[in-house]
Amino acid sequence: MPPTFIFPKTLTDLEPQDNTSSHLSVLNPTAISTLRPSDLDEFVKGISFDLSDKELFCVEEQDVFDRIYSLVKGFGGLTPGSKLNLVESLRSNFSVLLPNIDSLFRAPASPASGGDGCDDSAGGCMLERVNSHRNAFKIYTFFLVHVVIAQESATGSSNTTKVPPSGRKKHIAASSWNWEAQRGRILNLIANSLEINLSLLFGSPDPDENYLSFVVRNSLAMFENPTLLKDADAKEALCRVLGTCATKYHYLAQSCASILHLLHKHDFVVIHLADAAAWAEKKYTDGSLCISLVREIGRTNPKDYVKDTAGAENIGRFLVELADRLPKLISNNIGLLVPHFGGESYKIRNALVGVLGKLVAKAFNDIEGEGSSKSNRLRTKQAMLEILLERARDVSAYTRSRVLQVWAELCEEHSVTIGLWNEVAVVASGRLEDKSAIVRKSALSLLIMMLQHNPFGPQLRVASFEATLKEYTKKLNELEPNKTSETVLDSSVLDSDAGNEDAEIDDVVNKQGDSLTDSCIAHEDEQSTQTDSSVPDVGNLEQTRTLIASLEAGLRFSKCITETMPTLVQLMASSSATDVENTILLLMRCKQFQIDGSEACLRKMLPLVFSQDKSICEAVENAFVTIYITKSPSETAKNLITLATDSNIGDLAALEFIVGSLVSKGDISASTLSALWDYFCFNVNGTSAEHSRGALSVLCMAAKSSADILSSHLQDIIDIGFGRWAKVEPLLARTACIALQRLSAVDQKNLLTNHGSRLFGVLDSLITGSWIPEHIWYAAADKAISTIYAIHPSPETLAADLVIKSHNSVFGVDGLQNDNALTTVQVGKLSRFLYVISHVAMNQLVYIESCVRKIQKEKAKKEKIAAESQNVVSNGKPKEDDINAELGVAATEDAVLDILSERAEKEIVSGASAVKNMIGYCASFLSKLCRNFNLMQKYPELQASGMLALCRLMIIDANFCEANLQLLFTVVESAPSETVRSNCTIALGDLAVRFPNLLEPWTEKMYSRLHDPSLSVRKNAVLVLSHLILNDMMKVKGHINEMAMRLEDEDERISNLAKLFFNELSKKGNNPIYNLLPDILGKLSNQDLKRESFFNIMQFLIGSIKKDKQMEALVEKLCHRFSGVTDAKQWENISYCLSQLSFTDKGIKKLIDSFKVYEHVLSNDTVMEHFRSIINKGKKFAKPELKSCIEEFEGKINKFHIDKKEQEDTARNAAAHQQKAEAIKNFTLDKINNNQEESGETEAAEETNGESEAAEDGEVMDPSTDDTHGVSSNEKVSKPVESEECSEASSQVIQSEPCDEEVKSPEFVPKGTAKQRAKKSSTAASAKVESHAAAVRVTRSRRR
Repeated sequence: MPPTFIFPKTLTDLEPQDNTSSHLSVLNPTAISTLRPSDLDEFVKGISFDLSDKELFCVEEQDVFDRIYSLVKGFGGLTPGSKLNLVESLRSNFSVLLPNIDSLFRAPASPASGGDGCDDSAGGCMLERVNSHRNAFKIYTFFLVHVVIAQESATGSSNTTKVPPSGRKKHIAASSWNWEAQRGRILNLIANSLEINLSLLFGSPDPDENYLSFVVRNSLAMFENPTLLKDADAKEALCRVLGTCATKYHYLAQSCASILHLLHKHDFVVIHLADAAAWAEKKYTDGSLCISLVREIGRTNPKDYVKDTAGAENIGRFLVELADRLPKLISNNIGLLVPHFGGESYKIRNALVGVLGKLVAKAFNDIEGEGSSKSNRLRTKQAMLEILLERARDVSAYTRSRVLQVWAELCEEHSVTIGLWNEVAVVASGRLEDKSAIVRKSALSLLIMMLQHNPFGPQLRVASFEATLKEYTKKLNELEPNKTSETVLDSSVLDSDAGNEDAEIDDVVNKQGDSLTDSCIAHEDEQSTQTDSSVPDVGNLEQTRTLIASLEAGLRFSKCITETMPTLVQLMASSSATDVENTILLLMRCKQFQIDGSEACLRKMLPLVFSQDKSICEAVENAFVTIYITKSPSETAKNLITLATDSNIGDLAALEFIVGSLVSKGDISASTLSALWDYFCFNVNGTSAEHSRGALSVLCMAAKSSADILSSHLQDIIDIGFGRWAKVEPLLARTACIALQRLSAVDQKNLLTNHGSRLFGVLDSLITGSWIPEHIWYAAADKAISTIYAIHPSPETLAADLVIKSHNSVFGVDGLQNDNALTTVQVGKLSRFLYVISHVAMNQLVYIESCVRKIQKEKAKKEKIAAESQNVVSNGKPKEDDINAELGVAATEDAVLDILSERAEKEIVSGASAVKNMIGYCASFLSKLCRNFNLMQKYPELQASGMLALCRLMIIDANFCEANLQLLFTVVESAPSETVRSNCTIALGDLAVRFPNLLEPWTEKMYSRLHDPSLSVRKNAVLVLSHLILNDMMKVKGHINEMAMRLEDEDERISNLAKLFFNELSKKGNNPIYNLLPDILGKLSNQDLKRESFFNIMQFLIGSIKKDKQMEALVEKLCHRFSGVTDAKQWENISYCLSQLSFTDKGIKKLIDSFKVYEHVLSNDTVMEHFRSIINKGKKFAKPELKSCIEEFEGKINKFHIDKKEQEDTARNAAAHQQKAEAIKNFTLDKINNNQEESGETEAAEETNGESEAAEDGEVMDPSTDDTHGVSSNEKVSKPVESEECSEASSQVIQSEPCDEEVKSPEFVPKGTAKQRAKKSSTAASAKVESHAAAVRVTRSRRR
């Protein structure tokens, strides 16, 4: 009987160190590498012949076993043909062996032929056959598995090693060796071997552990090969092997430990191992492998997942895959995993959220069984949903985001009931204000998904729901007349799966049962907003209640989405591009479902087209096309006209940009432009003058990209734009002027040729006439004058006529020479005249500059042509340009052009000679007029027009500007009209650009406009200063703290503009805010600012500093500011700024090294709190060595804080005690002096009294021995005086303590007692002088 085969740990362990082993081992191995190729082929053929010719059990023979071992050991060195022969021989024999094992125990033992081996006992023969089959089974398995391992390792090394090109014969031989096919066959054969009945072969229900350990260990090793797992056959075979060993043969503990180790190690095995667990449950209806894995994961300490982040992510993915494949099984064991929600690893929490989502969607679809079982399942589902709602407030942003994503998946799969729908909507709308961008993105996506799959229908107007709900509530009251009209809803109605109810509400409200999908276009019929007046009958009382419950849920959902509109508007201003893009998508979906307020919010999307982020611009354009550009040209034209007529100035600028872009791209077709012309020409029924103006406005926008659009309707523009419709719609004339300015050069020539005289006559009448209302005239005259300068060949002549006509209409021919001109003109005409002269002067300046640019352009063009033509001149001849360049001819020409330009500009206001022109006379008059403050206050409109004209003339002429700067700043500070102050503030910005040197001394006055009580003035001041600073036209230092204070302006728009300014400023160069921050800190600390406002300002400014080096430098700068201030408030402000910095390791070290600079401020409690927050922040990121330094620093400042507080308390007490002692001393000295004076007076009185008494009694007393005696009537005077002195002194020692001395009545004193009383008084007085403490006791005793 051959020896038993035992699986070794490695292949080479089959070669024993000695020959004493009782197991089957290799005795005579052959060195394959030493054989020649021909000998090797013969060697392989020999073993293949033996395996095919002999019995299956021949592998037990020592010689065959040794030769197979030698070939498997050197398998990598075999030729492809030899590999194929060996593998096919082993595989075919093993495949034949497997059915023999099955039949071994089914058929009776056959008698041995020609031998006596089995005569003794049939049982002994059977046992021998079983042992032979078992040995062969193990050997074939062992060698086949090692063949796979050897070939895979060789394949892996060949993939990483560059193989030299081989010959043609070798290439042909290699092509016959298809390893992938062989690998799949071998692994499937091993998997099949595990599925036969091995219990009899191994003599127990489970095979021996040695065999299972070998198979499982090597199978899991193959799982580590990602290339192998890409082969579907091989992967399926490995899953079968692993599932069978763990489930059928109960090899669970070791398998689970190895699987978990593999999961922690590699991320690509997650899905495949989940497939193995799912296959085992499906094959054997036994989820023990899955349950064991979940149990082991649940038992793991949550802190372990914090350290192993990669492993935590892999484990989490594995759990989600298991829940997806085995939802019911996982739902029964979810309690093992729930405790991990309290762990610190957010990746595990994310996974558990995903698991709950899979379970809610799949584990409870077919709830069967008894009532109690069904109730338990429903309670489990409800508990999972509650956990998902609760996790939306998780501390980790990643988990919050994942929760919202899971809810979106549940909504998409229609797994959220109507009763829970509004709770989810409230959570999603609340997360729109989350501080994390990824959470906001997920919240927006969830709301989009909820709208798309909502169970309430395709239109969600609040008014429609309220009307329908009112009708059905009335119907319900009719069905139950005995009850009140209030609807009492049962929670079970809302929590149940409301499929029928959804259909009913859709039929009732929207006549549509299913929710819309992504393919729905955002153009709904207007009829869909109308509800039927007749309410259909939905059935009995319970059905009506259910329908009302659904209607109320729909109403709440509609209101919830409507209430998010202000938040969505804020999100469109977010710095995160994903916020903006997803907000636009949500607003588009809201408009599709007709949510109230969505249309107005979408209008606010238009200015985002100017964003620097390309993705945002594309999102705005795509949304615009989706919403407003339809297949119908007439409908598209109508949408664009509505936008043009309803938009403000900012939206019109954005609309112009979008329309121009869409025209250039072809998204706005020629048919749409034709429809716009139809609206403008009143060819569409029902067109109003406003619609006509809107159509022309859109056409002007389109003409900016393609000027030819206007060429075909020049006559219509003049006839309609300046005809009778202009009186109906005054803005139509202004729009017609804009259209004329947009004409191409060719169209302008045609216009001048055909309609020139008529056109300029109309413009003249528009400017000098009075047929346009006052409030529209200024805007129309502005565009009319600009049009004259744009298309007239010599605009200055026509403009001069306009000025003269306007002047004569106000003053007459010699009006300005008349001293009484101001008293004889109309204010309205004077205002128009001032506007005309100032606007003509401004356009004349622009015209001069354009002429100069044309001359320079023509000159450059000629020079370029001349340079190209002179390139053909030979090098021997001197070039004329070179000579001119040496002589400076070109520079002289430029200087002459500059002189002429400067002279022309000066002539506008000052004139070229001593004689002033018309505008020059008007300038002097205007300056005097604006200085007449009484008249200006009497006529505010005249002041507005006069100051506007004055500012324009100041912009033109430097001398005029310098002469009137003081007047301008006086008006901008003291004018009662905020319109005047706003206009002057804007003009200051233009003056600063034009004449920066003149305005530099007035910089502080310009900043002072930021404190104006008017919102519009402050807003314009912020805009003007932002423009000047960001374009490097004004120095930022000195007064930037005034702009910082606007960060906390009471008006939100001004605050947002200030934030935008500092954001843009932080992007310039090396972030100027870094250098400005200490100065801003110092000046803001001296301002009367609320603590909260100061903190908000500094927090925002510090947040704009991103570089670590700047943060580290700020630590040092701020620490050194402590030494220069003594105010506790500034200490607190500086320490707060320090606490807002982002500390690096270097920053912490600098803070510690600067301890001596700020140690004196640590006694302040607020400062100490800020330093503690710095320390807590530093501990979170610090390395172990730095952490010890931080802890040491923390102990140091705490000790110093306590010591400093004690010193201050001691010094305070000492000062108080010293003050108290000095007060007592002063009181005592005063008391002694008073007593001495009183004693002198008393002695004199007593002597007199004593003498009188002696005379009466007949006794003679010695006056020298009787100093004082008794308390006579003198006591009535002395006592009150003493009482006042006592009260005054005590008020210095003890706070306003009343004096409690009594004024006693005179009492009789016996003879001889006066001396004793005087001695006692003298003794007490001497004691008071000797000791302060005694004085206090005496004072207290006297008070008692």
